[in-house]
Amino acid sequence: MLSEIILKAESLDGYLTEQDQKYLSELDTMYEQAMKSFKILSSGGFSSTLASAEKNIINLFNEMGHLMQTICEEVPSLKVFSFCTEEESHAEASRVIAKLRDIRTDHQEFVYYSQRAYEMLFRMAYTGNHSDNKNYLVVKTPVTVPVQNYSVHKIPDIDHKIENTVMCVMLRGALLPSMIMSKEIEEYSSHGYVTPFALFKIKRNDSKQENNMEYILDLKNSFFNLEDLNGKDLIFADPMNATGGSLVTVVKYLQEQGIKPKSIKFFNVIAALKGGLRVVRALDNCTVYTLWMDPVLNSSAYIMPGLGDAGDRLNGKDTEETPRNIIQLISDYGSNITGLYRSQLRKIEQTVLGAR
Repeated sequence: MLSEIILKAESLDGYLTEQDQKYLSELDTMYEQAMKSFKILSSGGFSSTLASAEKNIINLFNEMGHLMQTICEEVPSLKVFSFCTEEESHAEASRVIAKLRDIRTDHQEFVYYSQRAYEMLFRMAYTGNHSDNKNYLVVKTPVTVPVQNYSVHKIPDIDHKIENTVMCVMLRGALLPSMIMSKEIEEYSSHGYVTPFALFKIKRNDSKQENNMEYILDLKNSFFNLEDLNGKDLIFADPMNATGGSLVTVVKYLQEQGIKPKSIKFFNVIAALKGGLRVVRALDNCTVYTLWMDPVLNSSAYIMPGLGDAGDRLNGKDTEETPRNIIQLISDYGSNITGLYRSQLRKIEQTVLGAR
């Protein structure tokens, strides 16, 4: 029995169309121009020189943004928050992404802004249709004089959209975002539906470069029940979609086992255009939802301008000698997070402890 599944970058690139490659090349050229101005900004100098470099960067990013918007209009399965939502919401997305990118944003702030990002992504995917019927929440309040008080709140009736879902976690940076998405589903479900979880241990071979990268699915240390995945709406929530390789590796493996998902949704805080295109070209009935789209990858397959290693910024960095397992990682979240996501953690513990 296989213990590892490996997917290589050249297989992923085979899904891209000739037009995809042309667009990616155009963005690479524009970003190379922007990096020349980055060097000027970082080196300091006369204020007039810095102002000119900054203006050039703004112009190039506007140009790249317009091109990516054109591409997403041609590829409807790529949904970017600022391309799909009302203009009043775009400033919020920009501010959240700016805080997540900022090198000065500490761990607690990074977690806070990640939660905000996934709340926004959930609304974008599930509650944007005002024609949805409404559910009523009757809430008991702390006010008891002169009688026990209750309040009534209307929420969209999206049970049919969310109560067939399974949360698929590509460890480890994806763990907390997956819990956030599952919590949103629980809150919007009129039945308090808590998603089942499937946990996949997958990593990139970081000794490789972007053009020959390998994606390694460790089946021995993954926890899932194939029967729970067939015919389901599979949700993947990973803060960064750089290359799309991890998602494609997992889904292709499931399909080879006879699993036929009803749909696949991939939620990212930031996605590189190349990763988004690879995913929707490789996987049928898959939609990518991202708060922000970045234009290019560097030679090590990291998103530029990106935000660094989201897993490390969410969870702290593991050492090579003593990497944390899933239970240790949850323990390190502390009481604030574990209290907030207690229903999700129970499901995860049942999955891990009952899988084998």
